[in-house]
Amino acid sequence: MFELHCNHPTGGSTARMMDIEEFKGYVYDGSLVDAVSNVLAKPLEAFANTPLRIAVVGELGSGKSSFINAMLGLDADDPRAAETGIHTMTVEVKTYPYPTLPQVILCDLPGKGSSSFGENTFAKKVDLNCFDFFIIVGSQRFRSTHADLVHEIQEMEKRFYFVRAKADLDLMATKRQRPSAYNEEKILLRIKEDCRECLIKEWVRDPQVFIVSNMEPRCFDFPLLQETLKADLLRLKRQAFLLSLPSICMPTLEKKKEARKRKIWLTAICSGLIAAIPVPGLSFMAAMFLFVNFRTQCFLDFGLDDRSLAALAQLVGKSEAVLKAVMKSLVLKPVILWRLPDLVGATVMIAEYSYGWSFPIFGCLLSGAISLPSTYFMLQKCVSDVADDTQRVLTKALKAAEKEPV
Repeated sequence: MFELHCNHPTGGSTARMMDIEEFKGYVYDGSLVDAVSNVLAKPLEAFANTPLRIAVVGELGSGKSSFINAMLGLDADDPRAAETGIHTMTVEVKTYPYPTLPQVILCDLPGKGSSSFGENTFAKKVDLNCFDFFIIVGSQRFRSTHADLVHEIQEMEKRFYFVRAKADLDLMATKRQRPSAYNEEKILLRIKEDCRECLIKEWVRDPQVFIVSNMEPRCFDFPLLQETLKADLLRLKRQAFLLSLPSICMPTLEKKKEARKRKIWLTAICSGLIAAIPVPGLSFMAAMFLFVNFRTQCFLDFGLDDRSLAALAQLVGKSEAVLKAVMKSLVLKPVILWRLPDLVGATVMIAEYSYGWSFPIFGCLLSGAISLPSTYFMLQKCVSDVADDTQRVLTKALKAAEKEPV
């Protein structure tokens, strides 16, 4: 079996590489607003060399491979063409460079629902997140398979075209069944409107539907489809570039995270020393105080403080609450659970005092011994959570920015 790796190529033009390095530099400095605004300020033409991977998806026998051949202008017997036939031909993802559009790759995916490539295998082996744009190919009526694909694509907040293939066969069948009422224009319009209505029921806003025949690429909506793709190309490449940035900056966040973790020991030792003071409950209160201060500093370092988030939200046209909604490091309940062992030391201290001890030595030693490692691992997790939240916030912001008018 095959597996498709989702890593977007970081090669390309020198200008593109410089853009990426500049973005990573801003992220490392905790300047998320500068990182995003710098990318958004670039004209559409700056994304011309960005690779665009278009996934052609659909159910078994819908004519996906024939559609790709028609898009590429290749006959079925051309050695460069996608395999077609009455049997299941596509059992792995195959890629085909688009000859007239630079850095555009058509990806022929296995048909959903095939007996040799079931739903579970499709889900495991074909990660739709790997692709930047989608063309859903369907024939005959709109099916649950199409609805499932639409939902998956919408969850990723990516775009798609819906292509109703085999229009020639539909017309032929209608003409044979109702020759007296045959009207090609009305039939094609009815098919398109039916597809649009089905997509609108799946909560698709302004669906783009094209009626085509893979055997007649100069007829029906095929020329319109190609012109629409050409017109949308730079915007789609811009979207692909924006949505690839959070993954590209992962090594940068990892580097920043490790640098921040090296500073944890001082806070952990301070927590342990405070916990050894013979005051029951002081360990918990001190640890929470140190944690909140440490987390606040992490937010500042990574660019997730309130002021930075407010500026970023304004930049991408969203509320600050929308960005904060994806942050898991804001929740304090797991932190409180981390501090429950502090109760052991406090309990021992109280017991020693109740037995008339003037100094609860065992309670102090136990509290300090518990607090130091607990604080250390708690702060380690805090840094990891904040770094992960930085990527989540970037992803949310860039998706929101991509929807804003250019």
